Amino acid sequence: MIVRTLTLLLVAAALFSFTQCESMKPSSASSGLHVTGNVGEIMVVCEPGIWNSEVKQHLDSGLTQFIMPYMPDVATFELVHRKPERFEGSFQRCRNTLFVTIDPTHAGDKGKIEMRKNVWAESQTIVDVIAKDYPQLIETVKFGVGQIHDKFDRKEWKRIMDRYKERPDLVIGSRLEKNFGINLSTPDGSKLVTNRPNFFRIEFPKTYRPLDFGTDGVDDGGLHSGIMVYQYDFIDSNQLSLKSLLTARDTMLKYNVPYEVDGMYMGTQYVDFIYPEGEETTTADGKIKGFDLRGMYMFTGRGKSGTGGAFWGFHFVNPKTKKVVCVSGYLDAPPTTSWTQPLREIQAVLRSTVIAK
Repeated sequence: MIVRTLTLLLVAAALFSFTQCESMKPSSASSGLHVTGNVGEIMVVCEPGIWNSEVKQHLDSGLTQFIMPYMPDVATFELVHRKPERFEGSFQRCRNTLFVTIDPTHAGDKGKIEMRKNVWAESQTIVDVIAKDYPQLIETVKFGVGQIHDKFDRKEWKRIMDRYKERPDLVIGSRLEKNFGINLSTPDGSKLVTNRPNFFRIEFPKTYRPLDFGTDGVDDGGLHSGIMVYQYDFIDSNQLSLKSLLTARDTMLKYNVPYEVDGMYMGTQYVDFIYPEGEETTTADGKIKGFDLRGMYMFTGRGKSGTGGAFWGFHFVNPKTKKVVCVSGYLDAPPTTSWTQPLREIQAVLRSTVIAK
């Protein structure tokens, strides 16, 4: 009886909600306006009866996945609810918006999940979940939430990558091409601060103040990020195992990333609950297959350990140079600061990797 009453209430609300949503579906593309909202945020537009039901539980578990194995935890997305009648003005330009709607006129035995782009703003992603009734809505969300997550996830880093591509750094690009046979899209204002035949370090813009890698700089406790690019000879596929990649990483960093204290250098944390993880992946264009490696680093040596942070690396074999190439981002930020955006920026750079022509 309770379930039947809830269903009737949801259907009644849905008739109003669907009418509202129909008026919020412009037929033309956006007018060049910029998106609003934070990186890692999804606005869920639905009636309170839907939001406060089992639907929210599935959305929470499926869309707020953690990017592992970082400490503190880094969620891919945070959900923000908004009623359809309050979805107006600047809220319509939210970068990631999910409409969850019951439409009694929807035909078919299954609900549908559709994606729209650039509706109210450039580079905006809209996903519609539509079902004819509450039971069908639950089924659609429960079994389709992974698909919904992947749509928003890809767009989140690709949006950043596309922005970087608009203003390529020709100097850094030419040096990457000469040394490693690759190119990357980096944030405007990035600086090449270490330039060796098999090792580059690129600092991201000065809003991310530089770490002290044995220079005269001072670590002022701010947020620091950038990427390191290194390479070594490819011998066989065993080099692409997790263990081998970590061994090579530690060797390269020991000799190329010193700390401000003599004898200390950047290393990898091997504590169980933040032990490095990885999986196979591809670049944005799908042309390079490689291996993602994520974990935590710290400065170590002489029986001591210093400050640390997070790293995210992409490893692959360059078919032209026959070298194993690693593009590895680093991030050092206070635990009270959200790591979502800077890690997404690193991810965008990794996914932008292309083999130079």
